[in-house]
Amino acid sequence: MRILRTEEQRFAQLPDFPFEPHYLEVAPGLRMHYVDEGSPEAEPVLMLHGEPSWSYLYRHMIPPVVEAGFRVLAPDLVGFGKSDKPASIEDYSYQSHMDWLKAWIDELGLENITLVCQDWGSLLGLRMAAEHPERFSRIIVGNGMLPTGDEKVPTVFHLWRGFAVYSPWFPISRIVQIGTARTLTDAECAAYDAPFPSSEHKAGARAFPRLVPIRPDDPASEANRAAWVALEKWTKPFVTCFSNGDPVTRGGDRYMQRRIPGAQGQPHTTLRGGHFLQEDAPEDFARIIIDACRH
Repeated sequence: MRILRTEEQRFAQLPDFPFEPHYLEVAPGLRMHYVDEGSPEAEPVLMLHGEPSWSYLYRHMIPPVVEAGFRVLAPDLVGFGKSDKPASIEDYSYQSHMDWLKAWIDELGLENITLVCQDWGSLLGLRMAAEHPERFSRIIVGNGMLPTGDEKVPTVFHLWRGFAVYSPWFPISRIVQIGTARTLTDAECAAYDAPFPSSEHKAGARAFPRLVPIRPDDPASEANRAAWVALEKWTKPFVTCFSNGDPVTRGGDRYMQRRIPGAQGQPHTTLRGGHFLQEDAPEDFARIIIDACRH
């Protein structure tokens, strides 16, 4: 496996991202970056990003949650952000992402985790919580789901999947902007483009859409079905805060509320915004996390 590493200078002077970088090796020669803010003794809040973003997505949410007394950890998934980037699309699989994330959690010894997840952060985080429920105390999902390949997939996702695999043009910041209701600044767009100085660096971002299970016989389908069996027994708090403007995940919140016992009686919320609600409603999203952690 050939591994690429984005030069640190590309991340200089990012707007609203003053966080000190931390790194852990999650496989031989493969380094994962993460933000780690707040007291090491405080209750950990794990914020998982999705496609094609990185921990920068949570920059406006990290400070208020830390100020409320929690430890916030926001890793960059392998292939994204400041984390290392295997150079071939074939280097990435659903299971490899699970293994890398599990190695990171184990190395840090995280327990009593509040999971905050969106997009691919949900595909990884929900399954992680289902497979290791003893490590997690509550789950907060925004615009995310755990697909098994047994559900009807929206046409817009099939188009997106084909674009990611075949388009010679894969503009990261434009993709984030399409999923965001407000207009990103030039500096913010540059921050989303920063991890990807060449097309080779984008292999992980191109891989993610085709790793989503869309058929019942997908390599990840069996494990995700097993995760749903566990989630259907999940009685710890499970909170949804989807946005009102995401055509891909619309309705997923109500689906999970029906199937997961821990969702009963929780203060589920619909926020205004697009797919990236961390960009459109960061203060409201952060408040939901803080309130959930305090109850």
